[in-house]
Amino acid sequence: MAARTPGFQPIQLTRARLARGLTRIALGEAVQRSAPTLSKWETGQQTPDPAALAALAEVLRVPRDYFLATPFDPGPRPRFFRSMANATKRARERIEQHLLWLQHIGHALQEWVDLPAPDVPDLGAGDFRLLRERDIEEAAFRVRQHWGLGRAPIPDMLLVLENAGIVCGRCSFGAPSIDGVSHWSQADDRPYVLISSDKRTAVRSRFDAAHELGHLVLHRHVDPTALAHRDEFKELENQAHRFAGAFLMPADGFADELPEVSLDAFRVLKPRWKTSIGAMIYRCKDLGLISEVHAGRMFKSGSARGWARGEPDDEVLPIEQPRLMERSIRLLLTQGGFSVERLLAQLRLAPADIEALAGLPTGMLSNRGAHIALLPTPRLKTATLRDTPAEVIPIS
Repeated sequence: MAARTPGFQPIQLTRARLARGLTRIALGEAVQRSAPTLSKWETGQQTPDPAALAALAEVLRVPRDYFLATPFDPGPRPRFFRSMANATKRARERIEQHLLWLQHIGHALQEWVDLPAPDVPDLGAGDFRLLRERDIEEAAFRVRQHWGLGRAPIPDMLLVLENAGIVCGRCSFGAPSIDGVSHWSQADDRPYVLISSDKRTAVRSRFDAAHELGHLVLHRHVDPTALAHRDEFKELENQAHRFAGAFLMPADGFADELPEVSLDAFRVLKPRWKTSIGAMIYRCKDLGLISEVHAGRMFKSGSARGWARGEPDDEVLPIEQPRLMERSIRLLLTQGGFSVERLLAQLRLAPADIEALAGLPTGMLSNRGAHIALLPTPRLKTATLRDTPAEVIPIS
């Protein structure tokens, strides 16, 4: 009888396969096993032998002990995919697994690192379909007020989210139709946002982040089945979109700085407000400053200037990067008593995946000779990390 793998977790295989965008047939061919055999492994009817386990780890680019780790469960709350209606099921499944890995990393780090407590107002209605446009405008204003942001432009959108205890990540989705995904994890009662790095403009990334914030604020308690209905999904997306515009460009602050509604005026304001000219056009329409017909003419005029392919200043404005996970890991490695080996043993994920999701430099974990520099911001409590219950290290 062939040797098997005690402690093998079937769902870990399924998750890794989905994360790499592979079907059972494709993975079976890569490890020289049949699709029915893969199905038996994923359903727990059988476990792979040691040679097959090694092949799976190599093809799926995960450590072997990944398959033995207790599966992380973030809970059943809905996951909101920006532009999900246009995305393939396989793309959504792949990105959902990367979000789950980000949540696993964030949850694990909280055993040793004190992250900012979640501070996201819950402003949704009992039935999201009852939310009106003025309700969404009011919600965006109340969140700004709660976080002390006033009506001024937001210098760094991701920093605002992280200060509110939202763990953020950026990585390549490999799916042009998906811009971001968010989920409120029940494992640590903390919101997570994963933004695509494929859209290489700061203004697009900032709007995606604000859109996901809209879901977290307005749609925390939405029944996940609503996402399966086209009309309801469209309404959820429209609400998050309206929230994003209102949050980034509050009615009073933005309109007060607008000398006139023109493309040239938008171009002047873009570096300060860090929103696209297209988003400014939509915002002016939402505020009643221009009609839908006028907005359409402005988009045509922008296209005539070549802005459909890229707006002015798109290449100048720096793309914001998450900091919280990166600084937490650097702190553990420099002052928390962790070696790279210990960190990898705790997380049981591929070094390259941790680097990508946590915003670490490529090679920092996978290249053991990499230099690790300490950022000055984090502060360390008096603590020695051994195999005894850990004390907590605050990040501020």
